[in-house]
Amino acid sequence: MFDLAISGKFICTPEGMRAGVVLIRNGIIADVVAALPREASRTVIDIGEKVLMAGIIDPHVHLNEPGRTNWEGFDTGTRSAAAGGITTLVDMPLNASPVTTTAIAFEQKLAATKGQLHVNCGFWGGVVPGNSAEIEKLINKGVLGFKAFLTHSGIDEFPNVTEADLQLVMPVIARYNLPLLVHCEMSTQLQVQAGNDDRSYQQYLSSRPKAWEDEAIALMIRLCEQYHCRVHIVHLSSADSIEQIKQARQKGLPLTAETAQHYLFFNAEAIPDGQTAFKCAPPIREKENNERLWQALQEGIIDFVATDHSPAPPEMKEIASGNLRKAWGGIASLQLALPVLWTGARKRNIPVTCMAKWLCEKPALLPGLHETKGKIAKGYDADLLVWDPDRSFTVTAEQLHHKHKITPYLNQQLYGVVEQSWLNGELIFEQGQFPALNKGKLIMN
Repeated sequence: MFDLAISGKFICTPEGMRAGVVLIRNGIIADVVAALPREASRTVIDIGEKVLMAGIIDPHVHLNEPGRTNWEGFDTGTRSAAAGGITTLVDMPLNASPVTTTAIAFEQKLAATKGQLHVNCGFWGGVVPGNSAEIEKLINKGVLGFKAFLTHSGIDEFPNVTEADLQLVMPVIARYNLPLLVHCEMSTQLQVQAGNDDRSYQQYLSSRPKAWEDEAIALMIRLCEQYHCRVHIVHLSSADSIEQIKQARQKGLPLTAETAQHYLFFNAEAIPDGQTAFKCAPPIREKENNERLWQALQEGIIDFVATDHSPAPPEMKEIASGNLRKAWGGIASLQLALPVLWTGARKRNIPVTCMAKWLCEKPALLPGLHETKGKIAKGYDADLLVWDPDRSFTVTAEQLHHKHKITPYLNQQLYGVVEQSWLNGELIFEQGQFPALNKGKLIMN
C-alpha cells in the first residue's frame, strides 16, 4: 500500500516526458509506473494534462535572517518559494547580521529558522579576509559550501577577498570537495568614468563593464586549476566569458556556472531610467549579450538558472528617488523562478523538459543533493510541483508572498502557473493557499 499516487499524462522524468503514475510511500518516490496498480494507494490524484516536475532547487537565495528580517526572512521567503514550486533552497551568508562567516554566527542562523521553514533550506558559509580559521569549523557545523566576493558585497561586514585570501581557504574547501561560489567582478582592475545622471540606466550599466567579470572569472579559473577546488561562478551576466568557461570545462576543471532569470528575460535597451527595481550586480546587459547567454545555457556551458532573490525595503531600493547609484542592488523574484524562465524559453521553442534540467536536476549537483533531490525517479524525495505551461497570468503585488512587493516583473504577462507544491509527499501549496506550513527541513552536509 502506498500513501499517495499521482497520475498524469506529462510526468517530467530524467528520461523525458511520459504518461504514468508516481507512487509515494513515507515521503519517498517508491516507483514510477505506467498504470496504477489496483487498490495500491490510499490517495490517488489525477493531474490530467498538467505537468508533474521535481520540486525546484534554488541554490542562490538571500533570506537575510537573523538581523535583517525587515528585508526578508525565513517565513516570508520560504512561503514565496513554496508558492513558486521551489521545495529546496540554499541561503546566502552575507545579508544576515551577523554574517555567516563564523561557526557561532551559523548557530545563530540555524536558531532563527525555528518554526519558519516552509520548504527545505541549506546554507552557504562565507569567506572574508581573516576568517580562514573558521572554514573547517563551518564545514563541521554543516554548511554546504562557501561564498566569496571579488568586489564590495554591499555589506560592510562581508568585505571582498583577495587572491591571497583565496589561496588560504581553497585547499581546505577542496579537501572536503565542497564548492566555492564566487561573485566575479573585480572593480579594482578598471576605472570607469561615471556620468552625473544617477537615474540613467545606461550610466549604471557602463559603471560595471563586462571586463570586470571577465577578469575575475579568469582569476578563478586559474585558482581552480591550481588547487583543484570546485569553483562555481554565480549569476553570470557577461557573455564574453562563455568561451573561457567552455575551455576550462574542456580541460576537465571542476568549474560550473549559473545565470539568473533576469539576465535572460530583460534587456538593457528596454530598461527605463529611474527604475531601481531592475538594479542588480552584475547589471542586466544588452539583448545581443543575453541571447548569447541563452545559447550557452542550451549548450550546457551554463549549468543552470537561479534567482539570486535579494529583496530590500523600498527606501533602500530608492523607489521614490529613482537613484540607481544609491539603490540597493538586488532583484526579488523567488516566487517567479519557473514562469519567468518558461516564458522566455517557450518563445525560443525550448521544451518543458529543459525546465526540469535547469531548475531541478542541475542545481541539485552544486550543494550535493543530486542523489535524493531534483528528479522524479525511484528512491528520490517526493518533492514535486504541478504546473500548467499553457496558462498565463499577469504579475501583481497581491500574488507575491515575499516581504516587499518590489520587483521588475510587476505587470509582466508570464506563462506557467504553479498549481501545487509537494514536500516529502505532503501538499504544502495549492492554488494560492498553504494547506501545511513549517514542513521544511534543514539541509546539512
